[in-house]
Amino acid sequence: MSRPLYRGFSGGGRSSSGSLSSGGLDPFDPVDDKGKEVQDNGFGHELSNIAGIRKMRKDFAIFLFKLGIAVIMIIALASSLSWAISISTSSKGTTYHGYRRLQEQLIADLLDFGEPSLGISKSKEVEFCAPQLENYVPCYYNISESADLIDTEVNFQHERACFRGSAVNCLILPPRNYRIPLRWPSGKDFIWKENVKITGQEFSSGSLTKRQVLFCRMMVEEEQISFRSDSLMVDGVEDYSHQIAEMIGLRNESNFNEAGVRTVLDIGCGFGSFGAHLFSRQVLTMCIADYEGSGSQVQLTLERGMSAMISSFSKTQLPYPYLSFDMIHCARCEVQWDKNDGIFLEEVDRLLRPGGYFVWTSTLNTHRMMREKENQKKWLAIKDFTESICWELLSQQEETVVWKKTSNKKCYSSKKKSPQICSRNHDIESPYYQPLNPCIAGTRNQRWVPIEYRTPWPLQSRPNSTELDVHGVRLEDFMEDSSNWNSVVRNYWSLLSPLIFSDHPKRPGDEDPQPPFNMLRNVLDMNARFGGFNAALLDAGKSVWVMNVVPTSSPNYLPLIFDRGFIGLQHDWCEAFPTYPRTYDMVHAEGLLSLERHMKGKCSILDIFLEVDRILRPEGWIIVRDTASLIESARFVGTKLKWDARVVELDTSTDEKLLVCQKPFFKKQQQ
Repeated sequence: MSRPLYRGFSGGGRSSSGSLSSGGLDPFDPVDDKGKEVQDNGFGHELSNIAGIRKMRKDFAIFLFKLGIAVIMIIALASSLSWAISISTSSKGTTYHGYRRLQEQLIADLLDFGEPSLGISKSKEVEFCAPQLENYVPCYYNISESADLIDTEVNFQHERACFRGSAVNCLILPPRNYRIPLRWPSGKDFIWKENVKITGQEFSSGSLTKRQVLFCRMMVEEEQISFRSDSLMVDGVEDYSHQIAEMIGLRNESNFNEAGVRTVLDIGCGFGSFGAHLFSRQVLTMCIADYEGSGSQVQLTLERGMSAMISSFSKTQLPYPYLSFDMIHCARCEVQWDKNDGIFLEEVDRLLRPGGYFVWTSTLNTHRMMREKENQKKWLAIKDFTESICWELLSQQEETVVWKKTSNKKCYSSKKKSPQICSRNHDIESPYYQPLNPCIAGTRNQRWVPIEYRTPWPLQSRPNSTELDVHGVRLEDFMEDSSNWNSVVRNYWSLLSPLIFSDHPKRPGDEDPQPPFNMLRNVLDMNARFGGFNAALLDAGKSVWVMNVVPTSSPNYLPLIFDRGFIGLQHDWCEAFPTYPRTYDMVHAEGLLSLERHMKGKCSILDIFLEVDRILRPEGWIIVRDTASLIESARFVGTKLKWDARVVELDTSTDEKLLVCQKPFFKKQQQ
């Protein structure tokens, strides 16, 4: 039995070396210098022993205190990490099952998209850009934007050149006096003057009116720009369209669909009046024009609610597959068709479907201009080349000439001077950044079907199994996709209709609008796949047009989208989209983040969303559907962009959620 710790007369033993003795003496009993046990009253020795005991206790307490501090620090660090992760993975009022798995997946997603290396604080919001960048367009912005340096009489050809770091990492503010665009269809005829970049010099010089003299005169009022059918040459766009219909053998433009004309490419479109008129005839027109620092055809066309994008005939093919358009239209588009051995006409041929029409309106075609030898030489060069590529000259009336592309493949071999058929290496349906090729494309493809034999609109939007086989799509998969999108628009998408779609009575603060009224007109689908979202919106009666984008990282179903009577393009979402700021009312992305996550190291969610913010109008909407972890990552990034973000639970068996964001209307101007 051990003795009491403070026994008064007990002793201890130590060896001569000073270590504790093992001889059975109590270690606390006192000993003399010879090692013998001391028998004394022990008062002095006991005080010494008590002091030693207290020192040992103090040392032991300090050790325990330090150990406790270390344990607390480890626990605190672990808790902080858990808290930080939970902040980035939790939305208000939302509880997730499999929380640990969600955290792990979120971290993996952030790493995949490169979020930790963005160079800005996680909690810091993105700053506003300087006012000078209010019309910033990446990949084209190497041109001076000074109005004093812009020659409005010269047609600039700007080659698109994108590279990493060409975009800015800030939020582009609208012009100081920007106003929300008028609702469709009123916005087709009237736009706010301050929403687009037009200089006083351009107004006074009349250069903008000259661009569209065939179709409508642009009237500048105090706050608005109006587009009225009033021409110096014809009675307006309606008569012009009627003239073209007659030249191809139709009674009027209302019969375009019956003749197989559904999609039209309008080169140098003025301000979209031709497309605006054809839209009412169930014809969908894509406007393309060069990048312009001011007075842009594309910017004004989009502001009016018509489809348009920046593109030009230059060194590369346009971003559309071959055999895509039923008609290509050029009215004073200033493309030099006789140059470069007719290679631009071969690009038109690549894009036209068999039996499609090329409509060219130019002052060069008038009898007066033909009196000049130089103009005669140009006209003969164009006429000879169109014959060599098997185009039939249908009709010529003053300025306007109409050709029809052959439907007979054998025609090319019968021509002595006909260009060669493209080799299999050059005959591809993915034209993204592909150089122009001096050859005839698409003759080997099963999509070579004359427009007069194609299913007319709107039935062509629902292809049969034979037509789907051409694109490698099974009918069951297509039907499932269509059914899913119809359900989306009819069910959970309808939850958004009080805010977005045309049955919304008014925007907060507005007076009651006169019907029809529409909150959405320009829609961009970032991952269109088969074009199912586009089809479902039209089936639901929404008066919208959709830019269907097929990412370069996904299977290329863009030919199917065009064959369904829709429009779109291929695009790499790590690059800027070829449009001006504030040109879309809604941007939709289903599965895009999952798709781009596999392209590690290319760009981050922030990079993609910064571009979305640039092209989205104030008060515009962003709808993202993806996996739960990616949606949480996207929500976090969206809040950094000052978007009003909300996560919506979906009643599905998949691990998917919906992110609904609205871009606020910021009027703040940097000094």
